[in-house]
Amino acid sequence: MSVETFYYDNKIVKNFTYATILWGVVGMLVGLWIAMELAWPELNFGIAHITFSRLRPLHTNAVIFAFVGNGFFLGAYYSLQRLCKTRMFSDLLSKIHFWGWQLIIVSAALTLPLGITTGKEYAELEWPIDIAIAVIWVIFGINMIGTLLKRREKHLYVSIWFYLASFVAVALLHIGNSIEIPVSFLKSYPVYAGVQDALVQWWYGHNAVAFFLTTPYLGLMYYFLPKAANRPVYSYRLSIVHFWSLIFIYIWAGPHHLLYTALPDWAQSLGMVFSLMLIAPSWGGMLNGLLTLRGAWDRVRQDPILKFMVVAVTAYGMSTFEGPMMSIKSINSLSHYTDWTIAHVHIGALGWNGLLTFGILYWLVPRIFNTKLYSVKQANTHFWLGTLGMIFYAIPLYVAGITQGLMWKQFTPEGFLQYPIFLETVVQIVPMYMIRVFGGTLYFTGLFFMLNNLIRTIKSGELIADEEAQAPPLASAASAGTESKHWHDWIESRPIQLTLLATVLIAIGGLVEIIPMYVVKSNVVTIPSVKPYTPLELQGRDIYVAEGCYVCHSQMIRPFRDETVRYGEYSKAGEFVYDHPFQWGSKRTGPDLHRIGRKYPDAWHYNHMLNPGSISPGTLMPPFPWLISEDLDIESTPAKIRAMQKLGVPYPEGYAGIANEDLRKQAEAIAANLKEQDIPEAVWNKKIIALIAYLQRLGTDIKTGF
Repeated sequence: MSVETFYYDNKIVKNFTYATILWGVVGMLVGLWIAMELAWPELNFGIAHITFSRLRPLHTNAVIFAFVGNGFFLGAYYSLQRLCKTRMFSDLLSKIHFWGWQLIIVSAALTLPLGITTGKEYAELEWPIDIAIAVIWVIFGINMIGTLLKRREKHLYVSIWFYLASFVAVALLHIGNSIEIPVSFLKSYPVYAGVQDALVQWWYGHNAVAFFLTTPYLGLMYYFLPKAANRPVYSYRLSIVHFWSLIFIYIWAGPHHLLYTALPDWAQSLGMVFSLMLIAPSWGGMLNGLLTLRGAWDRVRQDPILKFMVVAVTAYGMSTFEGPMMSIKSINSLSHYTDWTIAHVHIGALGWNGLLTFGILYWLVPRIFNTKLYSVKQANTHFWLGTLGMIFYAIPLYVAGITQGLMWKQFTPEGFLQYPIFLETVVQIVPMYMIRVFGGTLYFTGLFFMLNNLIRTIKSGELIADEEAQAPPLASAASAGTESKHWHDWIESRPIQLTLLATVLIAIGGLVEIIPMYVVKSNVVTIPSVKPYTPLELQGRDIYVAEGCYVCHSQMIRPFRDETVRYGEYSKAGEFVYDHPFQWGSKRTGPDLHRIGRKYPDAWHYNHMLNPGSISPGTLMPPFPWLISEDLDIESTPAKIRAMQKLGVPYPEGYAGIANEDLRKQAEAIAANLKEQDIPEAVWNKKIIALIAYLQRLGTDIKTGF
C-alpha cells in the first residue's frame, strides 16, 4: 500500500493558542472588575465607558467568543488535521479565519464600551460586525469541510461530528437572530418585536451556550481527554447516542428562559419538557468522559492535565443537571432574575470551558513546541487556584440568589410584603458579592501561573511549524461503501450527508417554536390602547439600550402575587408589539421597570441618574452624569422613524420629516417641569430628557388600577 507524506500546520494552532491565552486574561479581568463594581459601585469613577452595564456585555462577549471561541479553534485545527490525516484544506483560509476573528473581537472591544449595542444578550454587536461574523464563520466552515473531503481517514471520529454540528447550528442561530434594519452605520433595529423577539433571542441565546460553549467543547473532550489519558473513549456507541440526541433536543430548550412571561404557555411548556429531556444525553456525555479514565485514577492524582479535565467534565455534568432543574416552572419561579442563574452559568464557564481549556493548553503547547511542560508544580497550583476560585465564586451567588428569591416573595402574616422596598433585598446580598470577588481573584491569579508556565515552556522549545506525517490515501468511495455494516458506519464516511442530517435535526425545534408565533395571531393579542413611542421616547429608549440598563433591570412583571403587589399589573404580550428589541431582561440587580411610568415625578428620575445614592441610599447603581451634559442626537430621528415604519410601526406617512418638531415640544415640556421642580439647569436637548420621557411612558398604555 502506498504511503503519502504530508505536513500538519501547527502555525495556525500556535496563533489560536496565543489568542486564547490573551483573550482569556482580558475577558476574565473585565469580569473581575465588574464583579468589584457590583460590590463597590464607585469604582466606575463616573466614567461612562467602564460602568457595569457597558462592561458586562464586553465581559460576556470576550469570554464566550474570544476566549472560548479561540479555544475551540485551536483544538479543532489541531485535532481535525490529525483525525483526518491531512493538512487543513487551505492555509489562506486558516489565516483569514484567524485574523478576521481577532478583528471582530477588537471591534467588539471598541464598540461595546462606547454604548454601541443592539441590546440583545450575547448578540450585542451591531450589524456590520454581525455580517463580518457570518463571513468569517462560513470561511471556517469551508475550510473544515474542505479538509474532511481531502482526508486520508475513512471514518469521521466523534469529535468531528460535534464540530460540524456546531458550525451548522451557530450559522443558523447567528443569521436568524441578527436580521435587522440598519438605521446608520452603527445603529440598527431587529426585525422582530416584543414576544417574537424574546423567543428568537433566547432560541439564539440558550443555543449559543449549547452550540458554542458546549458541543464544540464536547468535541474537544472526546479528542483530548483520551489523548491525555492515553486510553480509548469508554463507549463509542454511547457517543453516537449522545451526539444525535443532544443536537436534536438542545434547540428546543430556549423558551425555558421565558417561563411565566408573556410568551404563550405552549412555548414555555415545550421549552421546559425538552430541557428536562436534556439530562439524559448530557449526562451520557459526562459519564462517557469520566469512564474513559476508569483504571487510570492513580494517574489523575498525579497529572494536573487530567485533574483539569476531570473537574471540567464534572462541572459540565453539574451544570447540565442544574439547568434542566431550573427549567421546572416551580423552581424557575424562585431562581429566575436572581444571582442563582449567574452562579449556574459560571459553573459552566469557569469549570467546563475554563478548566478544560487550561488542560488542553498544558497538553498541547509542549507538543507543538517539541518540549516538556516547564513546571508540573505550577500547573498543580493553577489547578487548585482555579478550582477553589470557581467554588468561592459560585457558592456565594447561590446563597445570594436563593436569598433574593425568598425575600422577594415573603409576605407577613397580615398579607403585606415583608420587604416592600426592593433595595432591602439588595443590601442583604452585598457581602456575597464581596466573597464572589475573592473567588474571582483566586481564579484570575491562576492565569498568571499558567502564563509563566507556558511562556517558559515555549522558550525551552521550538515550534514545529510544519509537522511531518505519513498515511495511505483514502480508499475509493465505492469500496468504502461496501464495507459499511451499520448505518452509522455509512454516515461516518460521508461528511456532506452527516452535515445535512445534522442540519435538519437542529432546525426542527426552532421552526416548530418560532413559526407559530407569526402565523397564529392568538399568540400575541394586540391591545388597541398601545401606541408607538413618540420620537423623544424612541430616542430615550435607544439611550436606555446603549447604557445597558437591561443588564440590571427587567421589564416583565410575572403573574405572581408578590410581583403584582410590588410592581403592579402583570405584563401582557400586546404591550410589547412596538419594542425593537424587547427589554425583558434576565437579571434583577435593580427593580423591574415595566410599570415605572408616572410613578415618580420627572425630577426624581433626573436626580436618580445624577446621584442614585441621594435617592436610594445603599444602592448598587452608579451615577450617570454624562446623561445630564451630553446632547441628544436629534439628527438621527428621521432615519429611526423611517426604519420603524419599515418594521410595521404605524407612524403616519411622511412623519419622519416632522418628527423632530414633536420631539422638541415634548422635550421642552419635560424641561419646564424639571425647572418647576427645582432643577433650573434642565435643558431640553440633553440625553436625560429623552430617557425621562421613555421611563415615564413605560407601562402606561393600559389601565393598571393605580
